[in-house]
Amino acid sequence: MDDDLPPTKPNTTRQAKADANSTGWTAEMVETASAISSEVWDKCAGGQNPLLKHAFFKALEDSRSACQETGWIPRHIVLKNNYGQICAILPLYLKTHSYGEYVFDHSWADAWRRAGGQYYPKAQSGIPFTPVPGQRLLIDPSLTPEQASDARHLLAEACLGCVEQLNLSSAHITFLSKAEHDALTQKSPQGRSGRWISRKGLQFHWHNKTYASFDDFLGRMASRKRKSLRRERRDIANAGVSFDQKQGDDLTGGDWDDFYRFYLSTIDRKWGGAYLTRDFFDQIHQTMRDHILLIMAYKDDAAVAGAINFIGQDTLYGRNWGSIIDIPFLHFETCYYQAIDYAISNGLARVEAGAQGLHKVQRGYAPVLTYSAHYMNNDQFNDAVADFTAREAKQVEREMHELLSWLPYKDEG
Repeated sequence: MDDDLPPTKPNTTRQAKADANSTGWTAEMVETASAISSEVWDKCAGGQNPLLKHAFFKALEDSRSACQETGWIPRHIVLKNNYGQICAILPLYLKTHSYGEYVFDHSWADAWRRAGGQYYPKAQSGIPFTPVPGQRLLIDPSLTPEQASDARHLLAEACLGCVEQLNLSSAHITFLSKAEHDALTQKSPQGRSGRWISRKGLQFHWHNKTYASFDDFLGRMASRKRKSLRRERRDIANAGVSFDQKQGDDLTGGDWDDFYRFYLSTIDRKWGGAYLTRDFFDQIHQTMRDHILLIMAYKDDAAVAGAINFIGQDTLYGRNWGSIIDIPFLHFETCYYQAIDYAISNGLARVEAGAQGLHKVQRGYAPVLTYSAHYMNNDQFNDAVADFTAREAKQVEREMHELLSWLPYKDEG
């Protein structure tokens, strides 16, 4: 590890531009999602995951949830063809801290600082505050397979070019698809001594095996586990808590007022510092409410808890929750069981309930691997991080196999 790493001093106001090999395509850096047409962005992102939609990024940025003041400086990379048309996008931020990413690199930052360098800002590609796996290198689906492969390569090269141009410590693409991860990490970047480093993590997803009802789902469980879940749901009902699943035009400003109050209350108790502003929820209500499922809990005719989910083509994405009352199992019912109920009723294949939470396994959520790719702008540091993540990956895989044996199903484990 170098003793005196160069400080990072990015010129964040300039628009970086890089020539893109023999295709003649060029990569440019733009300063807001709003600078990119929503039609073009959504075409590249595809229609499966609503959290990749232009409206979601725009709401985060326009509401000042993800902005320079909060440590998320938008610097998205767009790839343009010979006609000046955007054919690929890499959502990218310059980060001045490591919060809101859910792939933790605080120890790397500390080591970089102790070596005499300045770790922040760094380049971070992902969905702010949203640990949802999926596509990160957004490619126009009208490209041929060969062109799409070139586009992914050029986006990644442009990202590393920005790291060098702005003298950043590192680049991180988090929760990308396995195919993207493999394409980046299995081949060294052209003309560079460093390489993209693989990192694995774990999440917990519920899989719908064509269940006819929640009881049908419970019927797949071992008897003791089935009784435990039924008891939890019964205790919530006996506590006088009822639920309403709201979406689309059923959502009101009052619902968002209640939910934001719950969100702030829970954030303050557990972490101290809300990422999302109240305006963010107004904006997604205006542009994305048909993709939103808001589960609201009531006691004595008053709203007491809620969970926001986003409805994808085949997946329900659980995001934030909050409560102003402490009742045993309220969190499990609001966030997990109500989501499973909705997925079964609407024929969705999966529920992705966010990061962390070993307690999800006993409730039918299976461990799955997640992938990230990291590039350190220093050869010795790159080697040290690669060695760490290789050892970490073995531990992650051992943990996943152990957790699979904890699943409550009769015919699995």
